[in-house]
Amino acid sequence: MPDRIAPPAARTAAPRRIRVERLMGTVFSIDLRDSAVDDEFVDQAFRWLHEVDARFSPFKEASEITRLGRGTVTVEDCHPDVASVLALCEDLRGQTGGVFNAWRSRRDGRLDPSGVVKGWAVDRVARILERAGARNFCINAGGDVLARGEPFPGAPWRIGIRNPDDAETLAAVIQVTNLAVATSGSYERGAHIVDARTGRVPDDLRSLTVVGPSMTRADAYATVGFAMGLQGISWVASLPGYTTFAVTSDGRARYSDAFATLLA
Repeated sequence: MPDRIAPPAARTAAPRRIRVERLMGTVFSIDLRDSAVDDEFVDQAFRWLHEVDARFSPFKEASEITRLGRGTVTVEDCHPDVASVLALCEDLRGQTGGVFNAWRSRRDGRLDPSGVVKGWAVDRVARILERAGARNFCINAGGDVLARGEPFPGAPWRIGIRNPDDAETLAAVIQVTNLAVATSGSYERGAHIVDARTGRVPDDLRSLTVVGPSMTRADAYATVGFAMGLQGISWVASLPGYTTFAVTSDGRARYSDAFATLLA
């Protein structure tokens, strides 16, 4: 996994409940530190994630997004969330000058909004928990982490960013509160991220991490920034509210000034 929760210094931890399930081809976990929130809301959050997986997976022949891509259904035939996600994809396509394109995000040219679906789903899960009264929790979606509140009183969440060349070590550890941390790279799944304008696979970055208020945007910006290569570092840094950390192909760490303030 790209990122993970780094061990905190020894302090009195708040009561915690952790639930882990495999979804969307990866592992999701919810670490809840609010004892007053009923487990039913965690159940509701995971039911929602399973619905998203069934609806949006480009690898499931029966999913709405697969059938839409084949032309056997229309957007109007699909769940309203499909139209919402596709509108978000179009917004990102315009914002990124076509680097992100849900219709060209895979080399076979099929419709694949995966670059935004996971982050969008995590933000929705956060809202489910917050409506239930949760204020202190962490959602880990395949290594992309959304942290709310504190793991224990007076302390931020510590998030470790994986060394892309060694899964057992960290490239950096940051401290965050009410922020999303998302990483894209080629070290686990190979050359699967391309610039949709050219089909080019970036060769000058090993990983790129984005930190910001929205997991939807942070996840998408990490994918886009990585696809841009070295230019993606400054591109992400120019986005209001977002900051970035990258490991280049020669193993060097590069990061924006705002990211430096988060380093543990």
